[in-house]
Amino acid sequence: MSKTDKPFWRRKTLEQMTKAEWESLCDGCGRCCLLKLEDEDDASIAYTRIACRLFDSATCQCGNYALRSKLVPGCVQLTPVSIREAAHWMPETCAYRRLAEGRDLPEWHPLLTGDAWSPHDAGVSVMGWTIPEYEVHEDDYEDYVIPGMN
Repeated sequence: MSKTDKPFWRRKTLEQMTKAEWESLCDGCGRCCLLKLEDEDDASIAYTRIACRLFDSATCQCGNYALRSKLVPGCVQLTPVSIREAAHWMPETCAYRRLAEGRDLPEWHPLLTGDAWSPHDAGVSVMGWTIPEYEVHEDDYEDYVIPGMN
């Protein structure tokens, strides 16, 4: 297989990707939209069932993707630079994280399957089981931790 026969994510660095290629790496699982708790002692990350206030659990999409960083000040807009700095809090399954760490896409990724529903079918997405952050008091976040998720 020649270099040009390889898919873009195997022949380009994150920095070389076009905006469209970069955006297509998102598998639509919604895990990045879950609120996470970081342990102060060991910096481990715990995922909760609580989703960002903009997250639409029925579609597994951001309710206002274009303005998300303005509407939610803590929302991190991923770039080739920021993913390298923030990879530790992104899901292990995340294509951005996997590529930044030198790994390949997971077998269920839509770019490999050609099916946008493959993350949902694979049981990787959070579709339908999140709680909006505005329904949970900050003091209760620990009650919503998902054991073993990363």
